[in-house]
Amino acid sequence: MKVGILALQGDFEAHARVLERLGVEWAYVKRPNELAAVDALIIPGGETTTMLKFLESNGFLEALRRLPVEGKPLFGTCAGAILLAKEVTKPPQASLGLVDVTIERNAYGRQVSSAVRRGRSTLTGAPLEMVFIRAPIIRRVGAEARVVAECDALPVAVEQGLCLLATFHPELTSDTALHEHFLQLARARPAAPAGRR
Repeated sequence: MKVGILALQGDFEAHARVLERLGVEWAYVKRPNELAAVDALIIPGGETTTMLKFLESNGFLEALRRLPVEGKPLFGTCAGAILLAKEVTKPPQASLGLVDVTIERNAYGRQVSSAVRRGRSTLTGAPLEMVFIRAPIIRRVGAEARVVAECDALPVAVEQGLCLLATFHPELTSDTALHEHFLQLARARPAAPAGRR
């Protein structure tokens, strides 16, 4: 199994370090045709407006939308979570629309309001460490989406089908629970038909 990390902009190197710690093969993805060589993809934190400019310029958005249909899981953190959301507010913004949540950009405030918190999850009995940096807030969770982590009574990690998103930065902590859960999704995916790999 090889996990791709979208490396157009943002904190992609931190995700690579987590995957190395977990002993998982990974590769940076900078072009749509490189998606064929990976079995799953992480969309890191960063600046969504800048990311969208890169993604919209060469057909990348549509290629990303097809990944779950092809059986390839997606994991978006912070800006990546915004890109996966069905609805984005303050201001409204284009997205992949793959997870039925409404997400509000930069809702925790400016960079100086960044914080490390702990919250509960369905993945482990221990609290998760969570790093919030100009983080979005999930304001609505649709019926088909499932909350897998909460902090201060707000959903902060949600999954739907082969898509997982987190409004915080798990790659900046020593807790690998979310990455491990994502890898389980990738390992459990159906094998691609012959000629599709």
